[in-house]
Order: sequence, then structure tokens, then C-alpha cells
Amino acid sequence: MWREMATTKAERWLAELLLVFWMASNTSGSSVLLFAPAAVNLEENSTTQVTITSSSKQNYSSVIALPQQVSLPAETASVSFEVAARSVGQVTTYLLSNNTDIVSLTTRIRFMVVRSSALSVVNQVIGWMYFVAWSVSFYPQAWVNWRRKSVVGLNFDFLALNLTGFISYSVFNIGLFWVTSVKEEFLKRNPDGVNPVNANDVFFSLHAVLLCLVYVCQATIYERGSQKVSRVTIVLLLIGWTFALISLFVAVAKKITWLDYLYYFSYIKLAVTLIKYIPQAYMNYRRQSTEGWSIGNVLLDFTGGLFSILQMVLQSYNNDEWTLIFGDPTKFGLGLFSVVFDILFMVQHYCLYRHSTHYQPVGGQDYE
Repeated sequence: MWREMATTKAERWLAELLLVFWMASNTSGSSVLLFAPAAVNLEENSTTQVTITSSSKQNYSSVIALPQQVSLPAETASVSFEVAARSVGQVTTYLLSNNTDIVSLTTRIRFMVVRSSALSVVNQVIGWMYFVAWSVSFYPQAWVNWRRKSVVGLNFDFLALNLTGFISYSVFNIGLFWVTSVKEEFLKRNPDGVNPVNANDVFFSLHAVLLCLVYVCQATIYERGSQKVSRVTIVLLLIGWTFALISLFVAVAKKITWLDYLYYFSYIKLAVTLIKYIPQAYMNYRRQSTEGWSIGNVLLDFTGGLFSILQMVLQSYNNDEWTLIFGDPTKFGLGLFSVVFDILFMVQHYCLYRHSTHYQPVGGQDYE
């Protein structure tokens, strides 16, 4: 709490402020508020009792154990103290100094207690495994296109939606991983949460954009028959990018935060993920064939989707923070819907159209 101290004292004291945010196992994240009188009136040479109450009977001690105060001698530039982890959770502490020469109001320490450090390492390995699987999944299709010198069988609606989706996903990942102000806003909004974007998410999304552009280049130089982007897809893309542009102006005008703006991009990606596989699956059905659509792409995409979901589940368990799954709906949705549609594509390739070697060309792709 607060202690009166003479300014001529040789030692400076750093006293911890009661944690504003706390997180205990088996509970949801919440804020602990302190209540104190706005003003206290005293008569000269008198004493009185001042009561400070908390909105919760529990506090940070359910997660970690900290010393009540830390002494920083006048001739010392640094001081260390011991912290003991008690249970899984995340808490944020703020240090207050009773020396006016020390500015400590912005000194924040964030403690994260996990169930197992080994599990954290496993989780990182799984993250890079799905990054590799998803990243490599783009190459079989590019190789099939190059070998056939044709993109017939690769749906152009899927290609256009995929490019838009990964551009949106890259914007979201870059902002939440690299932009300091956005990360600060995320921590303010989710004080006991964990940033859902990892390094492998950023590199995967940028790599995906690059390979989608390779597909576009192949579509312009190789045989494509009568394939084209449908009017329905063009309208959907115009709606999505118009929404992103309008949201940009709203963010610049400070009507929404930049974190909200990035979340809008993640919603665009999620919407694209919901519909982008439908044109390709429907085209396979009409042609009664999966020729031109790489099954290697499907198998690797399926593997990456499973690893992505597994990583989020393990990370949520290890941090006892299940909102990680719903805090990044794009990543979770990307993995879930990839797995569902990959199963459909595998059924088409290995079961329904397994012996289909000849097909009738599909004249157009307008699905109005």
C-alpha cells in the first residue's frame, strides 16, 4: 500500500501495487478492482482508519508468490527478487515507487505460468510442422500446372478467393505480431490472454501469398480453356475489399482501433475460408474428375490443418486459456474448414472419380 517516507532517506523503495488483473485455474479471466475513499478529512493531531476493499477475495497469489516490497539502495542500479509459480495462469503487475524521482507507473511485469515447459517446446515444434506442411502443400499444384502446361482443372474462383484470403491473413498476422502499438492494445483488451499469432503464422501467410501469385502467373501463360473468374466471385471480392477500404478510413479517423481494423481482415479471411473450396468441389463434381487438381496439395493441406488445430488445443491446455481458440477465429477456422473440405476432396479423388480418366470440359464457371 502507501507508506510515507522522508525525501532525505538513503534508500529508495519499490512497493508493488496490488495486481489489477488476475487469472486463476478453472476460472475465466477477470479484473480485480480496488475501492478507496475519494478524500479523507482529518483534524490536526488525530488519527483515523482508511479502508480499502477489493472486488474479489482472491488475488494474484493464487497464481504466483511475490515479495511485498523490494529495496533498491541508492548506489545500486538494479535489484532482483524471487518469484514462485503456484498455479497455471497469467497475471500482470505494476510497480509503484514511493520516491517521486523514480517514474515507475509504466513499469509492468507480465507473468505467465504454464503447466509444462516441455509442452511449450512440443507446441512450438508442432507449429513449425503445420507451417511446413501447409507451406509445402502449395508446391504440388504449381508442379502439376508446370508439368501439364495447363491450369485446366484448377478453379479460378478458388484461386481468386485464396489470394484475397491470404493477403487479409498476412495483414492480420503482421499487425498482431510486429506492430508494437497493436500488441499493446491487444494486451490492454486481453490482460490475461496470450497473443495467438506466432512467428510461423506470419511466415506461412506471406509464403502463401507468394505461391498464390505464382498460380496467377501460371494461369496467364498456360492453357486455361474457357475458365474464368465468375461474376459471383467478382462481386464478393469487391464487397470484401470495399469493406476493408472503408474500415481503413474509419480507423484513420480513430472511430475504431487499429486492433479492430486488423480483426476485420481476419474476418475477411475466415469468410473466404468458408466458401473458397466450394467452387473447386463443385467443378470436380461437374467434370466428374479431379484431373488438374493436385491430390498432393490436398493431403499436405489436411496434415497442416490437423497440426494447426492440435497446436491451438495444446497451447490452450498448457496456458489454461481456452479463449486462445476463439481469440484467433481465423486460425482455428482455417484449420477446421481445411480438414473438412480436404476429406471431401479425398473422397472425390479416391472414391467417387477414381476411374474417371475422360471428362467433358465445363464451359463456364458462372454459378448465379
